[in-house]
Amino acid sequence: MIETSRNSRQVKYAVRDIVLVAQEAQKRGLELRFLNIGDPNKFDHVTPPHLIEAAHRAMLNNQTGYGPSSGTDEAIDAIRQDAQKSGIKNIQDIFVTVGAGEAIEIVLTALLNPEDNILTPSPVYPLYSAVQSKLGVKENTYYLDEKNNWMPDPHDIRKKINDRTKAILIINPNNPTGSVCSREILLEIADIADKHNLLVLCDEVYGKLVYKGCKHIPLASLNDNLPVATFNSLSKAYIAPGFRTGWGIISGSNKKLHNLLEVINQLLRARICSCTPINASVKAALLGPQDHLDRFIDKLEKRKNITVDILNNIEGIHCNEPQAAFYAYPEIDVKDDMAFIRELILNTGVVVVPGSGFGQKPGTSHFRTVYLPPEDTLTEAYNLIGEFMKRWRNRK
Repeated sequence: MIETSRNSRQVKYAVRDIVLVAQEAQKRGLELRFLNIGDPNKFDHVTPPHLIEAAHRAMLNNQTGYGPSSGTDEAIDAIRQDAQKSGIKNIQDIFVTVGAGEAIEIVLTALLNPEDNILTPSPVYPLYSAVQSKLGVKENTYYLDEKNNWMPDPHDIRKKINDRTKAILIINPNNPTGSVCSREILLEIADIADKHNLLVLCDEVYGKLVYKGCKHIPLASLNDNLPVATFNSLSKAYIAPGFRTGWGIISGSNKKLHNLLEVINQLLRARICSCTPINASVKAALLGPQDHLDRFIDKLEKRKNITVDILNNIEGIHCNEPQAAFYAYPEIDVKDDMAFIRELILNTGVVVVPGSGFGQKPGTSHFRTVYLPPEDTLTEAYNLIGEFMKRWRNRK
């Protein structure tokens, strides 16, 4: 028998792993309602046509060969202009990748030895846990404060820093909770990173999907000299997850970043290049018409309101109101979230992801729901959750 690597056996990805349970439910004849994956195109959200046209033109013009390792000049220039507009200055490097996920993996690979760690929020988008498992790195978890609408807890971050800590990860706006960091907390985290000579990893994929009354502030815009790696992509705000196009922006002191930049670019060269024709869509997206964003956010805000209203009226469920993105992370009054979600799926066909797949404080249980589907689908799904929760509680 051919043996597998120890690290690869530790890789889990709850968002898609839960589909195995959904397949069991489908075999039972249940209609499935998928609220597990943040793919806008599966529902009534459409990629802006000018992104498709830009990629199509590039293909017709034979721009289908290998491109520069860091991405085409026009894509990098568009990313730079967009970043500068949001207040990010002192940019040292920009690179285009296969989704934001590849940018994240490249930076973590360049940064970490197995004995190192990064401060990782809990809950967290599971890609970060998967990459750290592949690298043989043990997670150093800090908790988001549910009572403070899932804000990072600077006090907990300070407590968790040790002599092998290399970076602090901030997911803002947050997946899975939909929270948005305040300026005050971002400044405090920047100050902690500066004092301890840490890189800040900023996942800002949902930064343009913020609801009325809230504002997304890029952490890198608050301190020009602080070493920051900011990640973004076309997937969510530009409704193009299948384009698999993201990027990393490295900003801050060149003196502090010099070695990291060298290794990042070694890794970029080793993987050849990102998808050349789709690089054309980056310029179209960031510098072209933005009118789809208001329509998208209006839809999402209505669906967010349905989500919060119905779930908070179910006994045994409490849901903080998301401020951005299209996720909610309600707390459920059950002891074993995995057992609860498994039975929910097998009995109702409603597919959500257990909180244990993202992380949660010991003694608490949650699930993540995606409110991209139309209002009637969400209403039906949440009503089924309510009925199931009532049966679950009554069987005690």
